[in-house]
Amino acid sequence: MKYTDNSLNILTAKSYKGIGNAWIVKKLKGNESLETIVTLLNKTIKGEQTDVEEFERLKRNFENTLVAKFENYCDGFVALGDKKFPKHRGVVKESEKPIFLFYKGDIDLLSIENKNISVIGLLNPESDIEERERKIVAQFVRNGATIVSGLAFGCDSISHQQALDSNGKTVAILPSPLNNILPARNKGLAFQIVEEGGLLVTEYGNDFKSQMELSSRYKERDRLQALFCDTIVLAASYAQNSAERWKMFGQKLDSGARLAMGYAKDYNIPRAVMYDQIIDESNPMFDLNRDLIKEQKDVTILTKENYIETVEKIMNKKPTVKTTIPVQKNLFD
Repeated sequence: MKYTDNSLNILTAKSYKGIGNAWIVKKLKGNESLETIVTLLNKTIKGEQTDVEEFERLKRNFENTLVAKFENYCDGFVALGDKKFPKHRGVVKESEKPIFLFYKGDIDLLSIENKNISVIGLLNPESDIEERERKIVAQFVRNGATIVSGLAFGCDSISHQQALDSNGKTVAILPSPLNNILPARNKGLAFQIVEEGGLLVTEYGNDFKSQMELSSRYKERDRLQALFCDTIVLAASYAQNSAERWKMFGQKLDSGARLAMGYAKDYNIPRAVMYDQIIDESNPMFDLNRDLIKEQKDVTILTKENYIETVEKIMNKKPTVKTTIPVQKNLFD
């Protein structure tokens, strides 16, 4: 298993009560001495102070536990300040910046130099949606993209599988540790992703303790789907109020894709949606797609007719770092 002394220091520091991602981002740049880290911690933590000896003991504890626990499941872990730690895209507040990742496969696929496209959507797409999504994913792969998604059933699985079928690379971002892949029925797909040169990545080294915690992890996974891509593409998704709109009361029609698209908007990550006005107008599975088109003029639209040239435009767009919300021309303006 590959890891650095710095990554162990970051993990250990975060274990102290009151120390979160924002503190790590503000205080540590990577490879600080133990004395420096302990001094910084003691200025923040409440109650009993720590010292280098205690920090070192906790650090070795984590090291021994992780090596024993993940030896057969994880290729390594990286943290803020490591050479291999991937830079996120977009403009992000400190509390939402990733600082630590466990991985299996090629961690370089998340590199800022790599062209990554997230393709996400709902859990139960109709066959026509799957067919259209597959064509779009295949076109992205033909243009050199690595496909990022969340290994969920439905649109996520379709995007991963089509990337593999097109002899491309794909990255699955998980809400669970690598020794407990979720959903369990997609373990075979996860193994195939790694075997064919892809990547599994997660922020978590321990199992969730409640459904509430798992729900929170899915939200955090959704944010990474936005942060580690150059453009995020929504295949299809219900909206938050789809059940009410279509009078299908008692059914949960909202999807996690809504959160990922929301994060992308907040982070100034370019967004695209799959949508055809004529055939999708009365389909509740495209409620979120329609909402995004109406709300934001900078959302790119992929149709059956334009997806080939539109994929090329997305791929040829040079990444830029902005501190204000970018204004992009809608393809249909």
